[in-house]
Formats: sequence, C-alpha cells, structure tokens
Amino acid sequence: MKVLSFDTSSQALSLALLEDEQLQGELTLNVKKNHSISLMPSIDFLMQQVGWQPSDLDRIAVAQGPGSYTGLRVAVATAKTLAYSLKIDLVGLSSLQAIALNHPRSHLVVPVMDARRNNVYVGFYEKGRAIKPDCHASFEQVLEAVKGYEKVSFVGEVDNFSDQIKNALPKAEITPVLPSAYEIGKVALSLDPVAIDAFVPEYLKKVEAEENWLKTNQETDTDYIKRV
Repeated sequence: MKVLSFDTSSQALSLALLEDEQLQGELTLNVKKNHSISLMPSIDFLMQQVGWQPSDLDRIAVAQGPGSYTGLRVAVATAKTLAYSLKIDLVGLSSLQAIALNHPRSHLVVPVMDARRNNVYVGFYEKGRAIKPDCHASFEQVLEAVKGYEKVSFVGEVDNFSDQIKNALPKAEITPVLPSAYEIGKVALSLDPVAIDAFVPEYLKKVEAEENWLKTNQETDTDYIKRV
C-alpha cells in the first residue's frame, strides 16, 4: 500500500511517503510559514523526488487535530480533496499521537501543544496508545493528572512549560519533539478508512469568537453560525 501522510497542525509541516511500512521519502519544515501556501508544493516536490504519480497512491493519512485552527483546516481540506479526486482511502489520526509516536517510551508520554494562556492541548500515551482522551486543559490540571506516575516524559511544545514541570516533577523528562508524518503513515496502514464527506478537524476547543458569542447568547442544538 502506498501512503501519503502529513501534519500541519502546528508550526511544523511534516510529510512522508510510505510503501507499506517502508519509508520512501520524508520532509519536515519547522519554520513559521503559511501551510496553505507551502503544503501542496511540498507534496509535489516529495512525490517527484520519489518518482511517484498521484495515481500511484492508495491512501491519504492526516493529523486531524487538535492544534492550530488554520493549520487543521488546511490539512483536512487538502486530505479530503486528494482522497476524493483520486478515489482513494482517507484516514485521520490525533496530532498529539503524531508527537507521542516520535518519542517512544515504555512509560507515560505526555505530548503537549501550546494553546496559550498557560493552556495546552494534551494527550496521555503509553507505548503509542492513548490511555485517556486528548483534551484541552490548563497546565496546572495536566501536572495534577500525572502526579501519581513514577516516570513521565513531556514532549512536544514544552519550552514554555519547562519551569513548571521541573518545579512540580523534578524527575520528569522534558523533550521538544516534532510531529512525525512517517509514524502517522505507519499507524494509518492498519486503520479503517473514514467517510470523506463527514471527515472534520478535531479542534477540542471552540474558537475564541464562538466562545465570546456564546457568553451573551444561548447555545442550542442549532449551529450558532447559521442562526447569526
């Protein structure tokens, strides 16, 4: 099976091409670029270097969130368009899992993405598998949740939280880690494809504009944007 996998949920852009579990090509950019501009040219470049045509692909795998709202919309829209136009499978994975899988450990691995104001998107993983659902939380809540574990590794966007971790958990491992499209692609090989039309980003948190609107308006089952 030939797979194109990618992740644009954070500052980093990660792409990979796999044939079964064999990595054919990989590209990671960790610079502040507009993913909507750089994603497709990067895919084209990697495909050309490997010598594949779009028609060679069997599956698209994408990190569907949480993370940057803009980055997630870019990734999901691109993945859906490619899967639909090429008539191939589409698979989505957690963006936090993409970070955790790039730092394999036998103990608890806690991937975090900075959500500002001392909040994070966070996951709790052991051997690459989630032991709790990914969520949006204050970093104080994260530290409280892991106090009972003997060994803990914090990975991902950890720079702004290092001092808090060291004060609360002096023995914890702290490692900045980028997402891995290669790991996304490997996991995606064994997953069932999803319905393309129903595939959406997993934001885990309402956008700020929606939260502000809901402070002064009653929430109902109807989409609030449609009601406005």
